[in-house]
Amino acid sequence: MDPPAVEVFQYKDEEQSSNLLLQLNALRRENILTDVSLCSDDTEIPCHRNVLVSSSPYFRAMFCSNFLERHQAKIYLKGIASSVLSSIIDYVYTGVISISIGVVLPLMQAASMLQYGRLFEACSGFLQEQLSPDNCLSMIRLSEILNCNSLRAKAKEMAVRSFSDVSASEDLRELSLPELMGYLEDDSLCAEEEQVFETLVAWIHHDPLARRGAISDLFMKVRLRYIHPTYLFQFIANDPLIQSSTLCTELIESVRRLMFSVSSKCSGDAAAEIKPWVAPRRYSYQDMLVVVGGRKNNEQTSRETLVFDEKSGKWQWLAKLPIRLYKASYVALHSVLYVLGGLTTNTKHSPVSASTYTLSLKTNQWRTAEPMLEPRFAHQSVSYLRFIFVLGGLGPDRRLTSSVERYDSMFNQWELVSPMPEAVLHPAVAATNQRIYVFGGEDAMQNPVRMIQVYHTARNMWSKMESRTVKNVSAPAVILDDRVYIIGGYTRRVIAYDTKANHFVKCANLKERRMHHSATVLNHKLYVTGGRCINGHDVVEDLDNFECYDPKADTWTCQGALPYKLFDHGCLTLTHISHTWAKS
Repeated sequence: MDPPAVEVFQYKDEEQSSNLLLQLNALRRENILTDVSLCSDDTEIPCHRNVLVSSSPYFRAMFCSNFLERHQAKIYLKGIASSVLSSIIDYVYTGVISISIGVVLPLMQAASMLQYGRLFEACSGFLQEQLSPDNCLSMIRLSEILNCNSLRAKAKEMAVRSFSDVSASEDLRELSLPELMGYLEDDSLCAEEEQVFETLVAWIHHDPLARRGAISDLFMKVRLRYIHPTYLFQFIANDPLIQSSTLCTELIESVRRLMFSVSSKCSGDAAAEIKPWVAPRRYSYQDMLVVVGGRKNNEQTSRETLVFDEKSGKWQWLAKLPIRLYKASYVALHSVLYVLGGLTTNTKHSPVSASTYTLSLKTNQWRTAEPMLEPRFAHQSVSYLRFIFVLGGLGPDRRLTSSVERYDSMFNQWELVSPMPEAVLHPAVAATNQRIYVFGGEDAMQNPVRMIQVYHTARNMWSKMESRTVKNVSAPAVILDDRVYIIGGYTRRVIAYDTKANHFVKCANLKERRMHHSATVLNHKLYVTGGRCINGHDVVEDLDNFECYDPKADTWTCQGALPYKLFDHGCLTLTHISHTWAKS
């Protein structure tokens, strides 16, 4: 049987349209069938009306409506240089044009006038490639003159993302008050609040007579809650501009009363009255999970510092600790990582240290800070408000101590506070609602202590209560959703303690009996790193685990692994500006 005949065959010539343009351009260059000339300066460019009408709404309106130009053989285009017009006509017939920094602006203006939208956006794209922190504010001005939304959006994005560099430019000093206010109140601004304040001060000093009165309006845009208290009360509060404004000085005093009050809550009436305090943190602030120190692969004390990149799911290396410290304590305060005390294992006699080392993601450099009053190791540290509390541990004589000292970040001072009622080693420690909770641990004879010790931060007083539920040793504790989570500690148990109801809630178990691990909270979830476990054969194994607990689902999930096995380390959450943190 013969196959049925094809009734219709639709042929599509892929080269027809491009060849047609090439032929029309050849006709134009030979001045064949051209019926209009576009004139600029002393130059006449012969064209075909139908090609111009097909390429632009501007020419369509000119030649297809009742305008005088419809019947004219020569059209004079004012304000367009002949070289620019010639390039545009070449583009119309070929689809090709060269854009350079020398011609982009007149080309863009002509494309706007003649309504060549794609060419206009191509020029915008070229200018976007030239954007830098030095010129982005000028580009915004230019985009407003040209009414180019795409260029304005990209330039504004760069100005916000690179505000640290832009804030030092002369162009920023020339901004109007509403323009500067728009930047300072932008949630996506990539800048620390200290820099926001310094920017507004520099802007006012550029024209003090005209701008001095704007200080209170501008200062309201600074989110005071995210400023280091030392900077706030010792630098900002003493600035002459701030002192010249009654409203600004009242704001500073209100924040001072709030920070020195016993309440850590910022949602009450007192906090609500301070708008710069309750303003949310900017989108550019990003929380990062950092792992530091500890015992690496059970070989030696580690100097490594790692940060976890959530987007790539990989670990990145930061600057190394200056020295090896065995069983130091680790805590974060004001987006700074503190490493406190420990045994200095890279010396012959391994002395007990009172040293304090600090690291910020912004600089990625370790610095020494005010040392503790007492050398100690195997101790616990916790931050609360502007303080760091260091509890117990072993002293220079290797004996268990109950002493507690407190670091005030505002005044850079250490002081001893009331000691713990019971000296314990390796308890779980957490601070919330004006109290520090010390759960369990073990005594000098290595017996588990089934007790909760509570320190009232405002009263400098301790209390204690027996609890049969508490039996953790070498377990971390974290605060999440107003509960204290105690994770493992020679057990698989995870329990959440409701401090107000004095009630424990059982959570999903760990997969192994884990101890000497570390934990932190990131984006409303609980993360656990490393540690040691006791396997089914009662053998102790080091771990490189990296796991996450979701309190809403009450489930644990694996997040991959650490680059090496690790225990007795620090796992903390540090905040940084997403565009400025220093990678090694």
